Amino acid sequence: MFDYHALAPELIIGVALLAAIAADLILPDRLKYLVGVTALLGLVAAAVPLLTLAFCGDISGCTDAGERVMFGGSYVVDDFALVLKGLFIVSGVVSLLLSVGYLESDEYYQGEFYFLLLASVAGALVMASSRDLITMFVGLELVSAPAFLLAGWRKGDLRSNEASLKFFLTGVLSVAVMLMGMSLVYGLTGQVTFDGIASAAVAGDLGSEPAFVAGVVFVLVGFAFKISAVPFHFWAPDTYQGAPTPVAAYLSVGSKAAGFVGLLALCYQAFSTVPEIWGPILWVLAVASMTVGNLIALRQTNIVRLLGYSSIAQGGFILVPFAMAASFDTVGLSDAFFASVTYILIYAFMNLGAFAVVIAAAAKTGSGELADFGGLNRYAPGLAALVALFFLSLAGIPPLAGWFAKFVMFRAVIGVFESPWAVVLAAIAAVNAVIALVYYAKVVKSVYMDDVPVTVPVDRAAAAEVPRPLALAIGITAVVVVVVGFFPGILAFFGEVTERLVAGP
Repeated sequence: MFDYHALAPELIIGVALLAAIAADLILPDRLKYLVGVTALLGLVAAAVPLLTLAFCGDISGCTDAGERVMFGGSYVVDDFALVLKGLFIVSGVVSLLLSVGYLESDEYYQGEFYFLLLASVAGALVMASSRDLITMFVGLELVSAPAFLLAGWRKGDLRSNEASLKFFLTGVLSVAVMLMGMSLVYGLTGQVTFDGIASAAVAGDLGSEPAFVAGVVFVLVGFAFKISAVPFHFWAPDTYQGAPTPVAAYLSVGSKAAGFVGLLALCYQAFSTVPEIWGPILWVLAVASMTVGNLIALRQTNIVRLLGYSSIAQGGFILVPFAMAASFDTVGLSDAFFASVTYILIYAFMNLGAFAVVIAAAAKTGSGELADFGGLNRYAPGLAALVALFFLSLAGIPPLAGWFAKFVMFRAVIGVFESPWAVVLAAIAAVNAVIALVYYAKVVKSVYMDDVPVTVPVDRAAAAEVPRPLALAIGITAVVVVVVGFFPGILAFFGEVTERLVAGP
């Protein structure tokens, strides 16, 4: 059955991306800014049916409430999908706000930018509702393919070209590995839907079948590339540094979150009956990502590159809760899933805000090097305070939102402390949290305690205004980071959603 209400967000964004490219072809140069406005309005409009879908059950006389299942169970719109679709749309809105000033000021304007960004967001929406291998793959590639082009947007910049090429080559490699794994899983189970795969794995006792194990491993490796987990992370720092900074912000949040959504859905639904296969793999990926990402971030002098390695480490923290999946009962799986998704939601706003203030500060200093951010508080105290807010939140300092992300992550692992592997994992995560604090605090220390570099003309830097779209993006992310930090119970409703999702076939 084709449910237009349930598919409204995807349909609206589809119309918006076509309208944006048409507007770019029709409008004269002096009105080109309306292309960005069109894209932004499309994203905002796509959020409206999310609200009607979410609150329909609370409206008297509404007969359209509940889970919507389409295409034989391949596409599901439930509370889990709605929350993540909301995250992807907001990430798209903030990324657009970051991009407007960048495209205009650096003279890199081309209307296709908005088309590609909207297409990538549309792919993320599809992934949130995907419940079979084919739909998941299509959504994932719709997220990734436009991002390859966005990463190389500065066509005359060799570093940007390198970023795009590395991203493309690793993306193609990950797709090949993932498709090999999916083909093995389908060949042995005869199913493409997640519930069907889980049931077939139990009925055929495939947990010990070498080909099935290889299929699951290949799928995990493919997604590990997408989320830049160590040792499949090598493309991320160079891509983040070479890509336009707003694009790097989107890749670190929207694209990365889409990869995690696919990984979570597969592990907790398609492979829910064989956690002994994927649990140990994710344990290793979590430890390696946290440790390598943090240790290399300590040595970075470029803030965007620092955030690139920070993103790898934060991905490791997201993996921690369900790395112990084989030791969880149903309640524990629900807690772990809740912890990972909560971490993704909070991390998205923290990291987008961090990139936003870096863009604003770099516009004042003329550089993205940490040394040039020295003494920012002396000529831009408000911006310096926002730098401190986002970077300390990434470090998990209360009462900012990052503390709750770390709290639910540790709580999920502590729940299975009878396992020595859980104790070891929690200890490694704790050590890495301290290491991360060092380099996040280094940024705050530079902003408040270092001298202003002689290369930064203070008068010009102080006079440089933050563009209104960028200021709005900073405001949105800052409000979320502060409000969730003080009132984390806002996210508590998601617990029931995760219980239903991991209940299994």
